[in-house]
Amino acid sequence: MIPYEHAISSVERAYARSQVLAVRRISIALALAFVALLSGCGELREWHRNGFKVGPNYERPAAYVEQAWIDSDNPRIRTDDANPTSWWTVFQDPILDSLIEDAYRCNLDVKAAGTRILASRAQKKMVTGELMPQSQQAFAAFTHAQISKNLSLPLGPLLNVWPVGFNASWEFDFWGRFRRAIESADAGLDSSFDGYSDVLVLLFSEIAESYVQYRVYQERIRIAHYNVDVQRGSLELAETKFRLGGANELDVQQARSSLKQTESTIPVLETGLRQANNRLCVLLGSTPVDLSMRLGFRPVPTAPAAIAAGAPAELLRRRPDIRRAERDAAAQSAQIGVAKSDLYPRFALFGFVGYISDDFKSLFSAKSFTGIVAPNFQWQIFNYGRLKNNIRTQESRFQEKIYQYQQTVLQAAREVEDAFVAFLKAREQAERLAESVTAAERSVELVTIQYREGSVDFNRVYNLQSSLLAQQDQLALARGNIALQTINAYKALGGGWAPRDPRGEFAPAKSKHHIYNPHHN
Repeated sequence: MIPYEHAISSVERAYARSQVLAVRRISIALALAFVALLSGCGELREWHRNGFKVGPNYERPAAYVEQAWIDSDNPRIRTDDANPTSWWTVFQDPILDSLIEDAYRCNLDVKAAGTRILASRAQKKMVTGELMPQSQQAFAAFTHAQISKNLSLPLGPLLNVWPVGFNASWEFDFWGRFRRAIESADAGLDSSFDGYSDVLVLLFSEIAESYVQYRVYQERIRIAHYNVDVQRGSLELAETKFRLGGANELDVQQARSSLKQTESTIPVLETGLRQANNRLCVLLGSTPVDLSMRLGFRPVPTAPAAIAAGAPAELLRRRPDIRRAERDAAAQSAQIGVAKSDLYPRFALFGFVGYISDDFKSLFSAKSFTGIVAPNFQWQIFNYGRLKNNIRTQESRFQEKIYQYQQTVLQAAREVEDAFVAFLKAREQAERLAESVTAAERSVELVTIQYREGSVDFNRVYNLQSSLLAQQDQLALARGNIALQTINAYKALGGGWAPRDPRGEFAPAKSKHHIYNPHHN
C-alpha cells in the first residue's frame, strides 16, 4: 500500500478533472465547427435530430399483404381465430405430442440455433463495451539502456527506467459510431432469436410430416396385406374350380399374377416406412433405431375440420423468417451510420497515472508521481472517396435487405395460399375416394359370388380387385395428404413457437424447457 504522504493531493485531483472537462469542451467546439464547415447546417440539424448520431434512424420498411385470404369465405378457413402455438395438438395424438417435446429437447439444429443466440448476445455486450474507455491497462516495467556518447543529450551513459501505473485511451462517441454499432448488434440479437423461432417452426412441422408419413405407410401396408388375403382366396377358388373342371388354367394364372403383383408392393412400402422411421430418429437427435415399439400402430392422424388462419396481416408478426428479415434490415441500417461517422474527426483522450523513476527505491515517492492527459483527434481528410463509397455500399446493402424482407412477405403469403387450397382440395378428393372405395368393396363382394356361381369369368374378378387395391391406396394417401396440408398451413402461418419472455428466452407452449445453454447441458 502506498503511504499517505505519497498520495495525490485533492488539489492535484481537482486540477486533473478540470483539465479533462476543458479538453472535452474544446473537442465539442471543434467538432461543431468541423461539421458546420464541411456539411452545412442541414447535416448538423440531422445529427442533432437523430440523437447526436450520424446516419438514418431506422424505420420498418413497408410490406404489402392482402386484407383477406382467397378462400376466406370458406368455412374451413377460420379468420376469426389465429393459429394455436401448439398447433400439432389439433390432431389429438399423444404420441405426436411426445415426439414434439423430445425433439425440442434433443434436436441438434435447435441447440445450434441456441448457441447462435448466445454468440449474438455476447457480441452485443462486446459492442456496448466500446462506449467505455476502449483501452485500459495496468502495467509495470523496467528498462535498462546504454546511451550513445556521441549524442548531445543531458543523460549519463546508462539509463534505468522504472514505470508503474495505469493508462487508458477513450475515444468519445461524438458522432454516434459506437451507438449505431450497438443498434446493429441489438437488431442482430433479435434476428438470432427469430432464427431460433424459425428452426422451431421447421422442426415441429418436419416431425409432424414424418410422423404422418409413417402412419400413411402403415395404413398402405395394412391395405396391401388385406388385398393379399382377398386375392389369395380368389386364387384358391380358381384352383378349386380348375380341379373340378369349372374353370380353365387361364383363371388360375391370372389370379396368381394378381396376387404376386400385390405382394411385390409390400417391400416398397416397408422401405418407405423404415425411411420415415429414420427421419424421425435424426429429428429427435438420435442415430436411427427401430421406433416401432414406441410408435405402435395407429390410424393416420385426423385433421380438424377447419384451419385457424387469422388475418393475412398477422403473418408479419407470426412468421419468424419475416421478423428475421426485418431485423436484418434494421441491423444493416445502423451500419450506414457507422460508415458515415468515418467522414468526421474522431476525438479521443489518453491518460496515464502512475510513478516513474530511474531508481526502484524511490519509485513510489511523491516526486515520482506522473500524470499525463493527452487529448487528440484523427481525421481521414484524404480518404473521402473511399469513405463515401463505403457509405454507398452500406446503403445498397440496406436496400437489398429491404427487398429481401418484402420478398419474404410475398413468399410467405404464397405458401399460405398454396397450403390452404391444397388442404381444401385434399378433403374434396378424400370424400370422393371414400365413396369410390365403398362401391369398389361391394363390387368385389358381388363379383366373387358371381364367379363362384360361374356367371362371370375371372377376368372381371381380376379387374375389380385391382381397382379396389388402387382406390384404397389412393384413399390412404388422400387422408394423409389432408394431414400433411394441415401441417403445411400451420407451418406457413408461422405456428409452433412462443413469444420471447422478458428474459429473452423461448419455450414452446406447455414446455418447461428454455433456450439451449451449452454451459448447462
